[in-house]
Amino acid sequence: MPRGTLIVFEGLDRCGKTTQTRLCVEGLSRTGVKLAAGLPWRFPDRTTPIGEVLNTYLTSKTELGDEAAHLLFSANRWEKAATIREALGRGETVVYDRYAYSGVAYSVAKGLGMEWCLAADEGLPRPDVVVFLEVGVDEARGREGFGGERFEEAETQKRVGAVFDRLKGEGWSVVEGSGRMEEVAERVKAVVWPVVQAVTGRDDEVGELWGQGVRKRQG
Repeated sequence: MPRGTLIVFEGLDRCGKTTQTRLCVEGLSRTGVKLAAGLPWRFPDRTTPIGEVLNTYLTSKTELGDEAAHLLFSANRWEKAATIREALGRGETVVYDRYAYSGVAYSVAKGLGMEWCLAADEGLPRPDVVVFLEVGVDEARGREGFGGERFEEAETQKRVGAVFDRLKGEGWSVVEGSGRMEEVAERVKAVVWPVVQAVTGRDDEVGELWGQGVRKRQG
């Protein structure tokens, strides 16, 4: 059976991911693409038992060791791995606001080793396209809501951005995130739609993270 497409949005905090994932889902729905229920999905998924712990961590002064926090974020993704594969296997397209790349970027920015961070998510479903919304830290910090959660600090975001630069590679599309949301949505459509069309009708297996490309770039 032809599988669905796994689309992931990444970027710094307040870069517009939530808005653009929503607009992407709405656009795909209008074109008749078969979608998983309840899209867009997002990580962390704060509705799960692990997600509830993460929500407390992100919105309060609750302390966790960096390694423990990273593994909890990864476990939250593994909670949904089977659900993602099942949806794709039914031919449903899945759209995510954040994925494993964010988990690695934030943990490495805190000082953890890249290889150690990559290992926790190895084997998760690999996206068909990663849409990275490029917005400078100075612009992001001027947007409404910046600073409301842990890690939303300018220096932290700069370090996170540097790690994202190391992760970018095959399957990534960098989209300029500045401008009116409708303009950004058109840029997103220009990179997402060809991928959806290419995947539609294929019956190949969903790939797995991380692939040799990421490993080679970190070596």
